[in-house]
Amino acid sequence: MSLATQYAIASSLVLIMAALAIGSWVTERIEDSVVRNSANATAIYMESFISPISQQLATGEALSPGAQRALEELLANTALGQRVVSYKFWRNDGYLIDASNKEIVGQTFPLTDNLRRAWAGQVTADFDDLSGAEDLSEAALDMPLLEIYSPIREVWSGEVIAVAELYEVNHELHADLIAARRAAWFTVLAIMLGLGSLLYIIVLGGSRLIDRQRRDLDARMADLTEMSARNEDLRRRVQSAAARAAAQTEQSMRRIGADLHDGPAQYLAYAALRLDNLRDHMETPAANGELDTVAVAITDAMTEVRALSRGLSLPDIADRPLPDILRGAVDAHVVRTGHEVAITISCDTPPALSPAERICVFRFLQEGLSNASRHAGGVGLAVTLTCTTQQLTLTLRDRGPGLETLTVTDLPGETAAEHGLGLAGLRDRVESLGGTFVARTHPLGGTELCMTLDAGADR
Repeated sequence: MSLATQYAIASSLVLIMAALAIGSWVTERIEDSVVRNSANATAIYMESFISPISQQLATGEALSPGAQRALEELLANTALGQRVVSYKFWRNDGYLIDASNKEIVGQTFPLTDNLRRAWAGQVTADFDDLSGAEDLSEAALDMPLLEIYSPIREVWSGEVIAVAELYEVNHELHADLIAARRAAWFTVLAIMLGLGSLLYIIVLGGSRLIDRQRRDLDARMADLTEMSARNEDLRRRVQSAAARAAAQTEQSMRRIGADLHDGPAQYLAYAALRLDNLRDHMETPAANGELDTVAVAITDAMTEVRALSRGLSLPDIADRPLPDILRGAVDAHVVRTGHEVAITISCDTPPALSPAERICVFRFLQEGLSNASRHAGGVGLAVTLTCTTQQLTLTLRDRGPGLETLTVTDLPGETAAEHGLGLAGLRDRVESLGGTFVARTHPLGGTELCMTLDAGADR
C-alpha cells in the first residue's frame, strides 16, 4: 500500500474513535444543559405553588389532609398540572413522605445522587430515566418524562425541609434533545470528515512526491549498480593486465640479467685475462701501476655486473609454498649482506597466489631488505607474515632512524625523490594487484613497511 493509503486507514480509525468520544461528550453536555434549564424553569414556577402548601414539613413529617387536597387540586385544575403526571415528597433519609401513588407512601428507598444534590440545595433533573424501584408506576406510563428534584425551603430560614420530585411530560424536550443530538453528531462528523479529507489531501501530495522520488532513486540506484558492475569488471581487467605486465617485466628483467651475465660479464673476464698477459710486456713500474688500476676497475665492473645479473634474475618460485618464498628471499639477503633477519610466520592455511602475487611478495622482501641494510645498517631486521585463505599481510621492520614522512601514499613525487624510486616501485607493484602498501616510521623507532593483498578476491 502507498503511504497515503496507509495513512487513510490509520487516520480513519483514529478520527472515528475521536468522533465517537467528542460526539458523546458534546451530546451529553448539551442534554445536561437543556435538561437542567428546563428543570430550573419548571421548578421555579412550581415552587410558588408548592412551597406555601409544604411549609408544615418544617415542623412535621407528613402533609395534612388539607395540604394534600390542595396539592391534588393544583395538579388537576391548572395547565401545568396537566403536564405534571406524578409527584413525590422526600425526607433526607430516603423516606417517602407523600406521593401521587399512595401505595409507596411511607416506604424508604436508597438515596440517589439527584436526591443528595437536591438536599444540598441544588435543582437536579433526569430525562427519560425511570430505572429506580420508586419509578415503576411512572415507567408504566410509557411517556417521555422529565424527572425534577426541587428543594423545598423554609420561608424565614431558607433551610431545606423536604425535596419535591415532579414528573413532567415534555414531548418538546424529547424532540429538542433528538434534534440536538443529530446536530451535534452531524457537526462533529462533518468536522472530522473535513479535517480527515484535508489531511489526506496533504499526505496524498507528499506520498506522490515520495513515490516519484523513490522511483527516481530506484532508477539512479539501478544505474549506479550497472556502473559499479562495469567499474568492477574494468578493475579486474586492469588488475589482470597489471599482473601480466608485471610478469612480462620480470621476464624482461630475467633476460636482461642473463644477457649481462653472458655478454658484458664475459667480455670483462676476457679483458682481465688479456691484462694478465700484458703484464709481462710492461717495461716500467709506472706502466705496471696503470695496468693494475685498469685491472681493479675491470674486476669491480665484473662484480657490479654479476650483482646486477643476480638481482634481475628471479629464482624459481612458481611452485614453492609461500613460507618457502619468504625464507628464500631472507636467506639470499643474509648470504649477500651478513645481516641477521628474524622471521615470524602465522599462516596455517596459505592463500592461493597468482604468479604476479608471488613475484610481488619476493620483490617486496628483496627491495625492502636491501633498503633496510642500506639505510638502517641492517639493525633489527624482522619479517612478519600473517595470512588467511583470502588475505595476506607482510610486514618488514628495522631499527634504523626511520622515515622523515609517515607514509608514502603520495609517491612518486617529492617523497619519491627523497626516499628513492624503490618504495615508489613497490607501492605501484602492490597497488596494481589491488593491495595496499604503507611505509611509516614505527612509534618505537625504525622504519616499517607493510603490504596487504586480498589474495582470495576475484581477479
